[in-house]
Amino acid sequence: MLSQGLNLVGNHPKFNSALEMARNVAVTKTPILISGEAGSGKKAIASYIHQNSARKNARLEVVDCSLDTQTVEKIVLGFRDDESGRFNRGVLELANGGTVIFANIDALDDIFQKRLYTILQELPDYELDVRVIATTSKNISKLVGAGKFSRALFTYFNGAQIDMISLRERGTDVELIARHFINEYATENSSGDLTLCEEAARKLSDYNWSQNLVELRSFIRKTLSNMEGKTLDLAAIENGERKVEFKASEIDEDGFKLMSLKDAEKLLIKKALVFTSENRTQAAKILGVSIRTLRNKINEYRGEGATYFINLR
Repeated sequence: MLSQGLNLVGNHPKFNSALEMARNVAVTKTPILISGEAGSGKKAIASYIHQNSARKNARLEVVDCSLDTQTVEKIVLGFRDDESGRFNRGVLELANGGTVIFANIDALDDIFQKRLYTILQELPDYELDVRVIATTSKNISKLVGAGKFSRALFTYFNGAQIDMISLRERGTDVELIARHFINEYATENSSGDLTLCEEAARKLSDYNWSQNLVELRSFIRKTLSNMEGKTLDLAAIENGERKVEFKASEIDEDGFKLMSLKDAEKLLIKKALVFTSENRTQAAKILGVSIRTLRNKINEYRGEGATYFINLR
């Protein structure tokens, strides 16, 4: 199944289920919560909902809630320019009749979470008709249980929930998506017909795409820009500038996937934080390290650009 222009490509049952639900809720005004790993297509499915609704000719605005609170507040509510005195309208007013996507909703400041809930409830009082969609890469329900996210705001957005499947779970979809990205690149660069050989397709399916669609697209484009000829083959992939994490072709006898000690440490720390709803004291106790050691490791991973740790509150 393909939704042109939005990179929504695939045949996996869970993917098709998410797309079908998106089509069904598009005709309603129900607020929606879209969850999934970074790069799994949350914004694309949110845009798909907008484009398949009666609001498609109105504005679609996106708010990145991971920005600092003051900036988010200005984007949402508007602000007066200090020099000109001109008032810049917020997205809720700009998108009247359209849709607003609150990306990374879990990153909102605690106080602004409560304020946003009140604002959204009062939109009809100001004659504002806005469809709101929130996206998150975290388990909001667990954050609510840990007192780290507003239960009222979670309930507001949770009228309908769409879960995006990770790329590494999608099997043969990887080849379909890779071919889609190759065609996209060929069209943009007037490169003529570019092809993907079967051996290369199988190898792409064995990579562990930790950043999902975003990483696959970036890898395909970088590889194509550096290769000669018209076929993306095994040699082109192996010579690609971007090294990707390769999944072990076999799981060892204990059921573990082999990886470096550093990657294993990072994964274990992430799992401990997720399990404890990001309670660092509890996570440190589970890991058997001091809170200071855990903090230093988190800062180290942030410095390396690891998305989960960068967004960690």
